[in-house]
Amino acid sequence: MSTSGTSALVRLDKVNKSFGDQQVLHDIDLEVHSGEVVVLLGASGSGKSTLCRCVNRLETIDSGAITIDGVPLPAEGRELARLRAQVGMVFQSFNLFGHLSVLENLTLAPVRVAGIPKQQAADRARELLTRVGLADKAEAYPAQLSGGQQQRVAIARALAMDPRLLLFDEPTSALDPEMIKEVLDVMVELATEGMTMLVVTHEMGFARRAADRIVFLDRGRILETGTPEEFFTAPRTERARDFLSKILSH
Repeated sequence: MSTSGTSALVRLDKVNKSFGDQQVLHDIDLEVHSGEVVVLLGASGSGKSTLCRCVNRLETIDSGAITIDGVPLPAEGRELARLRAQVGMVFQSFNLFGHLSVLENLTLAPVRVAGIPKQQAADRARELLTRVGLADKAEAYPAQLSGGQQQRVAIARALAMDPRLLLFDEPTSALDPEMIKEVLDVMVELATEGMTMLVVTHEMGFARRAADRIVFLDRGRILETGTPEEFFTAPRTERARDFLSKILSH
């Protein structure tokens, strides 16, 4: 998609982040535009997940600025809760409430945070479960589902708040190989429908197929950014070439 002439939905300016004396993000400049799918690639420890978690302030930054639709990321309190309602997140470990049914997991935030009437939230939840292929699992509990099903519920739960942006932090890394496709298929469908997405993943097929832009990180720095075609066929840096040779040879 073209992003010319559109303002960024998410903007990171000179973002730095350290854990103790280890700096994990160095002067990160990044924009994500409405309707764009940006995939963060890089070796383990390159800072991808930390960057993703900084966008909805699960991690605080040391310096720099992050804005969502031109508004600085709130520090805490109601403003931060309001922002997180607009920015959905899907984790690698699902993070579903085990004592709640699937339907209850999906309706909890819309009812409690957004003040949506219970029946309206339940109707919307059932629509979303149909969308991710789990219409028959509304009354099930997370422990009764496969990992792939739990992750699809987690995606539906994120969508239940009608977010403007979805963050995915390695959503398939905890799944058995046969379950990965069912989750990626849902993500590809969201991408084709125009959902704005920032995705940390090791799934190169998804990156090629769904990304508008690849951002390659190494040791907390953005080394290159480009279209999937550019990155996979003609990476500009030696580090990216080395990364791809290892990843794609398996």
